[in-house]
Amino acid sequence: MPERSRPLLLGHRGARAATEIPENTLASFDLCLEHGCDGFEFDVRRTADGTPIICHDAIFRGVLLAQASARDLAVWQAQGLLPKLEHVLQRYADRCFLDIEIKDAGLEHRVVELLRRFPPVRGYVVSSFLPVVLLRLRELDAAVELGFLWDQLTTPWHALPVQWLLPECRLLDATLAAESSAAGKRIGTWTVNQPVDVLRLRALGAEMLISDDTAGLVNTFPVI
Repeated sequence: MPERSRPLLLGHRGARAATEIPENTLASFDLCLEHGCDGFEFDVRRTADGTPIICHDAIFRGVLLAQASARDLAVWQAQGLLPKLEHVLQRYADRCFLDIEIKDAGLEHRVVELLRRFPPVRGYVVSSFLPVVLLRLRELDAAVELGFLWDQLTTPWHALPVQWLLPECRLLDATLAAESSAAGKRIGTWTVNQPVDVLRLRALGAEMLISDDTAGLVNTFPVI
């Protein structure tokens, strides 16, 4: 990937700050790109039949997604909610950078299969809070780009086979930035919603900034 004059700017679940549009939908992803972001982060969960769908929470409007059938979800999907990962990759693989966060174990084989069918030509990372998911993905494909997410002060990351470290933004300081650089890791962070944090984290060497406020994130950079 060529050197960049700014970090990758990504929307968190799309353009999440635009509350008139549901997060984790194609409409929210489109708005994020319209604001000028390089791409977006989104959450992937599994249904009862193992289909990867886009949703942050395990329960959607009272339905446990891991136990839901295609029929259970059809009415919401007709409204643009709970899109399938396959459809997201088809639509955006040649348009932008994708941060594909895996929420549920058991999706690894299907995710790798879909990435091979629809390779994101502008870059991607498959991220997760779950080490078991990252280890399984690495077993399936040595080349897949992986990132480890965490939001706790002390989290062991050194042994994980990932290219990206993705701590929550309050945890990224000079010490962690130096450790990640020494370990040959790229570093990104979330959720970066204030201009002062954008500037601080960029100065620490963050190569990926993920924000709810996509318009604000993009508009911060002309003053750097």
